[in-house]
Amino acid sequence: MKCALVIPSWVPEDIFSSKTAASQINYWQPLGTLYVASSLMKAGHDVRFLNGAFMQHDEIMGGISKFKPEFIGIYSTSFGWKKAMFTAAEIRRGGFQTRPYIAVGGPYPIAMQEKCLADPADIDAVVTGEGEITVVEMLGRLSQGKSLEGVEGVVFRDGDRIIKNPPRPLITDVDALPFPARDLLGDTNNYIPPPATYKRKPVAVIMTARGCNRRCIFCFQIDKERKSGVRFRSVENVMQEIELCLKQGYREIKFIDDTLAADYDRAMKIAQEIKRRGFDFTWFASACVNQVDYPLLKAFKDAGCWAVLLGAESGVQRNLNTVRKGITLDQTRKAVRAAKKAGLTVYTPFLFGLPGQTFEDGLESIKFACEINPDIANFHALTPFPGTELYDNLEQYGTMSDDLTDFTYQGAAFIPYTMTREEIAQLRQIAFKKFYSRPQFIIRRILNLRSIHDVKAAAKGFKSLFWLWVKSDVFHRREIM
Repeated sequence: MKCALVIPSWVPEDIFSSKTAASQINYWQPLGTLYVASSLMKAGHDVRFLNGAFMQHDEIMGGISKFKPEFIGIYSTSFGWKKAMFTAAEIRRGGFQTRPYIAVGGPYPIAMQEKCLADPADIDAVVTGEGEITVVEMLGRLSQGKSLEGVEGVVFRDGDRIIKNPPRPLITDVDALPFPARDLLGDTNNYIPPPATYKRKPVAVIMTARGCNRRCIFCFQIDKERKSGVRFRSVENVMQEIELCLKQGYREIKFIDDTLAADYDRAMKIAQEIKRRGFDFTWFASACVNQVDYPLLKAFKDAGCWAVLLGAESGVQRNLNTVRKGITLDQTRKAVRAAKKAGLTVYTPFLFGLPGQTFEDGLESIKFACEINPDIANFHALTPFPGTELYDNLEQYGTMSDDLTDFTYQGAAFIPYTMTREEIAQLRQIAFKKFYSRPQFIIRRILNLRSIHDVKAAAKGFKSLFWLWVKSDVFHRREIM
């Protein structure tokens, strides 16, 4: 079958303030969509990928009209759901001679499932998980004119009925999946992380494992009970994907596992094998602070890693306990020190608007960020994405915006009973000002400039800092469709 996989059109200002978007914007390679694409291609289907990050809506519609797909899969996050529905409606009004079958997938449809079919009759089905297998099985049925009843991981329309099939068991042999179809991306130089978070282009993203066995109440996982734990790819399988990326011309890799160090010994083997094989690329990873130490981080550095993200989240232990982060402040201090000693650039994200957090707690987090002194700190608003424990038990913790476009880490979609939306925005502004206006940070930033890329990234950062000083509403976004 002819299949079009679509990410609806969007612009940075849909997520970020126009004043700070230049220093925050990122264009990740959409791994989930690319995994589905490669599985469909392996099954013999003709696949096109239309990415609204780089295409206007009219261009997407033109591409669909020219290709005339029989199946269209639309990806959607929470904040992008309105655009997904609009795209589906526009396709339905497109006057195609043969009516394409439209399915939606992604974090929001996976969490909301049959609710996505309650209103828009333009959408035929929802893929609720493990799309690599589910979508291939769907197309096998559709191509034969058969019903989707019984296809695990699908909710679908059958006339006036909505049928919810059983969930699909999680993929355990993740080595069996074909590598993401990066050849569908077009110009790979378009896909870059935020400024100052990469060294070389083009940048590939790789996920070496799926799932998480931690229980943070703000984290979305398909397996809510975490019964499956982490499903690891073999070290050899990871090396094969790295080698393929290098052959495709990529010069940097971002490992986007929730934590690359979930299995300490395996993480060490990955680093050692990268070094042993002499792969020439720089890389970036994330890790939980209680899973790393100096020997592992030094092995990362020796293998070409230049930066690590360590999730700090808060500088108040009570707040960390409430969200079940499972770490201590001292573990964060030790991890940051070890990473610096290993010669890595250190990134630490913090969250404001945690359940039970007060304005004074937020100020303590800012002090803690300055104390541990990472190279880069980010300060987000906590977001209760659908499907998380926080979202499902909202009444215990606070109130929530009914505007899905607030669900971006930027829009303060969640307000704890102990704080106001205005206080969350104020804390974010205070945090960025205090952390990035410190003389020691500015001097260090200037001394570490090594390339024209570093200079451009620094310029964007200082421009955002300027707006933080002169605008009180710098985190406000423009209205979107």
